[in-house]
Amino acid sequence: MTTPTAVTKLNTDLFIDGTWVPAQSGKTFEVINPATEEVLASVADGGAEDARAALDAAAAKQQAWAATAPRERGEILRRAYELLIERADDIAAIMTAEMGKPLAEAKGEVVYGAEFFRWFSEEAVRISGDQTLSPDGKTRFLVQRQPVGPCVLVTPWNFPLAMGTRKIGPAVAAGCTMVFKPADLTPLTSLALVEVLVEAGLPEGVLNVVNTTDPGSVVTAWMESGKARKVSFTGSTAVGKHLLGQAAQNVMRASMELGGNAPFIVFDDADLDVAVEGAMAAKMRNMGEACVAANRIYAQAGIAEEFSRRVAERMQQLKVGDGSAEGTQVGPLVERKALDKVETLVTDAIDKGAKVITGGDRPEGKGFFYNPTVLSGVSKDAELMETEIFGPVAAVIPFETEDEVITMANATPYGLAGYLFTTDVARAFRVSDAMEVGMVGLNTGMVSNPSAPFGGIKQSGLGREGGKEGIEEFLEVKLLAMPQPG
Repeated sequence: MTTPTAVTKLNTDLFIDGTWVPAQSGKTFEVINPATEEVLASVADGGAEDARAALDAAAAKQQAWAATAPRERGEILRRAYELLIERADDIAAIMTAEMGKPLAEAKGEVVYGAEFFRWFSEEAVRISGDQTLSPDGKTRFLVQRQPVGPCVLVTPWNFPLAMGTRKIGPAVAAGCTMVFKPADLTPLTSLALVEVLVEAGLPEGVLNVVNTTDPGSVVTAWMESGKARKVSFTGSTAVGKHLLGQAAQNVMRASMELGGNAPFIVFDDADLDVAVEGAMAAKMRNMGEACVAANRIYAQAGIAEEFSRRVAERMQQLKVGDGSAEGTQVGPLVERKALDKVETLVTDAIDKGAKVITGGDRPEGKGFFYNPTVLSGVSKDAELMETEIFGPVAAVIPFETEDEVITMANATPYGLAGYLFTTDVARAFRVSDAMEVGMVGLNTGMVSNPSAPFGGIKQSGLGREGGKEGIEEFLEVKLLAMPQPG
C-alpha cells in the first residue's frame, strides 16, 4: 500500500501555544500501518517538559478564552464541522492507514465525529442560568455557569476522530482551554483534527497537543500541576482508576468513559432478522474494537441455534483485507498485541467447550488480521465472559428464562451499554429497567449519537458525553447572592 498523500502532508510535531514544535528531547516514534506492518510516519515523542509547556500555554489563555462570546466559540466549531465534512475522504484515508478501519467505515466516523462539533456549536449559545428569591424574600439568587478551566483530554485509538471531537467540542463551547494527549497508536488522525481547528480560527493556546509513548509522565505532569481543573479520559478501567486517584489530590472534576462488557440479549419472541442485523452492527463495528461492542451474546434456548447459524452466515460473507482496498468490510486489528489477545480468548473458550461455527483463526500473511468468528455454547467460565474481546468474535450463550439472563447480564463490574431484542413491549421495559448499564439499545445495535448522552455506570465510568449533558461536564455553577431591595 502506498502511504496516503494526506499522511505525508501532515505536520507531526507537538502543537503548543499555536506553534508546531519538536519534542524537547528530539525523540520521535513510528506509526505503523496494521494491515501492512509498514511505517507510515514518525511523530514527535513528547515528555514531561513538553507537557508542562503545553499546560502553561493553556492556563495563560484561559481567562481570555472564557471571556470570548458564546456565538464566536460556536462559529469556530461550526467552521470546523464544515471543514471535516469537506475533508472526510482525506481524513478517512489517514484513519484507515494508521488503525485499519475499512475506508467506508472510517469516512462514517469522520461524519459522525464532525456532528459533535455541529451539536456543541449550537449548545455554546444555550449555556443557561437561573434567578430566584430566597424563601423569606430578602435575597435574590443569580445562578450562572462558567467554564471549569484548563482541561486534560486523553483519548483512545479505536475512534481517533470521534473521541477527539466528543471531548474538544464541549470544551470549546464551554470556554475551556485544553491539553490533549491522543493515543500513540493513532496520533495522525488527531493531528489532522488539530489542523482543521486551527484553520477554523481556534485561537493560539486554546488547544495544545502532546503526542507521546510515555503517557504516564505526560499526563502525570498535567494532573499534579494544580493548574488543570478537569480531566476527561476514555480508555481502560485500570487507567481510569489511577487518574481518578490523581484527580482527587487536586480535587479536579473528572469524566471517565471506561471499559465495557456489553450483554446482547435475544428473546425467543424477537424478530430474528432485526436481531441478526443488530448483532452485526453491535459486534462488527470497527472490527469489534469498541467499548460498546456486543461482548456476551445471550440467545434464548429455543432460537439460539438458528440465531447462531444466521449470524455465522453473515460473518462468512464479510470480506477481510486492507481497509484501503475496495470492498473490504473487516480490516486488521490495531496491533499484534490485540491480535494475540483475541486468539488467546478464543482458544480458552474452545478449551472450555465452545464450538466454532465459523472462523476461529487468523489468515496467513502480513497484517494483524483475525477472521470473523462465531462461537456457540460458550461456557460461563470462559475468560471472554469477563474480558472485553475487542475483536471480530461473536460468543453466543444460550439461556432459558428472563430472570436467568438478567442475572448473567449484570454479573460483571462493568455497565456501559447493553442490547435487548424482543417484540413484547412490557418485557422491553421490564428488562431494560433491570439491566445495569448506562445505555440500552432496544431492537437496535447502535446507541451512539452526538445529540444523546453517552456513558456508563459501575466501573464503566463517570459523567456523560454528547447530548445536552455533555457540556455540563465542562461548566461550574456559581451563585451570586444579593439583598433584595425594599
